[in-house]
Amino acid sequence: MSTPEDFMLEIARWTARGFELAGIAAIVTGTLIALTLFVKRSLGIGRPPELAGERDIIAAFRRSLGRSILIGLELLVAADIILTVAVRPTWDSVLVLGAIVLIRTFLSVSLEIEIEGRLPWRKADAKE
Repeated sequence: MSTPEDFMLEIARWTARGFELAGIAAIVTGTLIALTLFVKRSLGIGRPPELAGERDIIAAFRRSLGRSILIGLELLVAADIILTVAVRPTWDSVLVLGAIVLIRTFLSVSLEIEIEGRLPWRKADAKE
């Protein structure tokens, strides 16, 4: 017979697995959507007037792809946090989680700069 603690740990593992699958699905789905839109716009199908040149089409593709990666990363980190908190944390698991969060933060900031063309904390300054 399992204890309530074992039951809660199993729930946490399944929840984390759900977040991992959602993160992977977000990245894959977002990539497929970005590729589909890129191909359609490259062929001139459904191209908005603001996407007149090839450079604008590529920029729109990169923005769309970057956003799906950001969403996927957020969900994957949520899964890591759930697992680290649910299992009795060890220094190794906390250090691994810290490294993952640092890497994710670096990737998020890099992608945000790539997508928006400015530092994330400078958004308020850009509105004039």
